[in-house]
Parts: sequence; structure tokens; C-alpha cells
Amino acid sequence: MSSILVTGAAGFIGAHVARALALRGHRVTACDNFNAYYDPALKQARVQQLLWPAGVNVSHVDLTDPALTQRLVDASGAEVVLHLAAQAGVRMSVDRPLDYVQANLLGFGSVLEASRRAGIAHLLYASSSSVYGHREGEGEHGAKPFAETDRIDRPASFYAATKMANEAMAYATARVHGLPMTALRFFTVYGPWGRPDMACWLFAERIREGLPIRVFGKGQLVRDYTYVADTVEAVCRLIERGAPPPDAQGVPVETFNVGHSVPTTVNELVAGLEAAIGRTALIEHAPMQAGDVPHTESDPTRLRAAIGVWPRTSLAQGLAEFASWLAWWQQRGDGADAAMLQMPRPLPLAQAA
Repeated sequence: MSSILVTGAAGFIGAHVARALALRGHRVTACDNFNAYYDPALKQARVQQLLWPAGVNVSHVDLTDPALTQRLVDASGAEVVLHLAAQAGVRMSVDRPLDYVQANLLGFGSVLEASRRAGIAHLLYASSSSVYGHREGEGEHGAKPFAETDRIDRPASFYAATKMANEAMAYATARVHGLPMTALRFFTVYGPWGRPDMACWLFAERIREGLPIRVFGKGQLVRDYTYVADTVEAVCRLIERGAPPPDAQGVPVETFNVGHSVPTTVNELVAGLEAAIGRTALIEHAPMQAGDVPHTESDPTRLRAAIGVWPRTSLAQGLAEFASWLAWWQQRGDGADAAMLQMPRPLPLAQAA
């Protein structure tokens, strides 16, 4: 078993992965900056409900401070770094690009340098399906899935540009210093303990309350919705598989799409939420927003070759799990401490193989 440092461990994917790694027997050190992009109480609740029971504590660390980041990496004694900390959200990057420069460029640069100096054996990091950008003529179910070899030089948002830059920074570090790198191009992840700024949560919350939802692009935008437990299992297997060997150019890098590989329109997502919640959505249509792309879909070929067959939860099952969790989360009521509530049943997370 490995000693692993997980950054962004109070975040949506980070909390699930850190918990799963600990349950699989790895020694996990974790950190987060607990920023206010969305309610920090949700992040603290993830720590208390998911991480503390698994024996994982989370340090409050600002990774944009290079000296502090170096101390964190050195003290962790980690062999592997899983870097999931980032400023998320395509739409906010339109108006607040400098927030993304700080977190996604300076923060990532600090982690790269600290990992290099500490002699880390393998660094895995969150990239994004957004690096594929906008491809003309796409947006229907018949569009071609995104493969890791596709061009990524046409970002549709500043967020996507920072993730594209992360991949370039990682490649340069691997080439110059030999630090093995794995890029994880996550597709649209959803599920319990998700992010309240994402469509799945926004829609579900308003459908539950009988409020209208805003659907952009006539509901025909296509996304590759991927259940969080499936994402977690893929990441855990990639960590346990070990560092990549040098490629044909002698650079120890690899890139993987991590997605469900089932293209789904926003209209289909809404229908699935209606079924899971048992209420009909009130829909207001709006034009496609700046920074959006019409279609994302993962080609799973490379990931499947690396880790074999892994769980791929159906959208109906995943939305049912999320709707059940959201009902629990919202029952806390006025003044109640959600972090102290008891979960109604265990979350469906990746377990030890």
C-alpha cells in the first residue's frame, strides 16, 4: 500500500477519493483551502461525514504559497501525490479569470515544484474534458467521442485554458526532471456530496421546491454524466497501477479520459431527475452560455486498456442515489448542523478490490 497526499480533499471528488483510498488500506494525508466558491459548511460536512470516519484528517493549506506547499509535501512522507485542488467552474471563469490563474496555475506550479524537490514517485492531477474545447458541427448524439490524442489547443473558456496549461506544465516537468505524471480528464461528475453550482444539483433542488429551472441551448447540449463512485474507482485503480513508464520520447507521462462514455442531453438529464424526484420540472429555456460547448463524450478505450472493466453506473441509478442524498441533505432544517446528522445509509463508494 502507498502513502498518498490528496489535495482538494474537502472537494466533491477529493473527499470521495481520499475516503476510498483510506478504506483500501493506503495511508492518506489530505489538505484543502476551504474557500468560499460555494458554502464551506458543505466542505466541512464532507470532512466530518466521509473522511473522519475513514481516519483521514484534512489540513487547511493554501497551495498558492510555495513554501507552505513544500512543507506540506515534505511532511506528508508521500510517495504519490493526487492533485485535485483547483478553482472549478466554467462560467465563473468568464468574469473572474484571475482567480483561476492563482489556483490553477500558481497552485499547480507550487505542487509540481514541491513534488519534484521531494522526489515524489508519481503525480496524478485533475485535468478536464473541457480541454477538448468546441469542435464545429458537433452537438448531436452521433458526434465523435473525445480521444486523448485529439487536439486540445482551442479552449472555449478560461477555465479550460488553465487545464490545458496544467497539462503543458506537467509535461515540461516530466520531460526536464523525470517526474512521472498522469493527467485525469474528468467528464461531468455527479452524485452524493456534489457541487451546488453544477446542473444536476441546481436542477434537482429547484424541481424539489417546485421552482422553474433554466435550461440552456434548448436542452440539446450533450454531456457525459459520470457517477462519482465510478470516477473514484477509476482513479484508485490508476494510482494502484503505478507510475507510467517513459513514452517513445522518453517522457514518463500519460493521459486518461475518465468518463461514463454515454452521451446524454440536458433534456434527458432533466427527465431522469423528474423520475428520481417524482415531480415535473418547470422549464425556462435560455440561449447557450459563453464558455459552454455543445458536446462532450469520453472515448474509454485507453482507460479500459489500463484498468480493465470498472463500474459504470446507469444515469437512472446514479440520479436516484443523488436524489436520495439531496433529500437527506435538505432535511437538516433551519439552524440544524448537517455535519452532525446521521447518514440514512452508507454511500455507494469504491471499496477494496
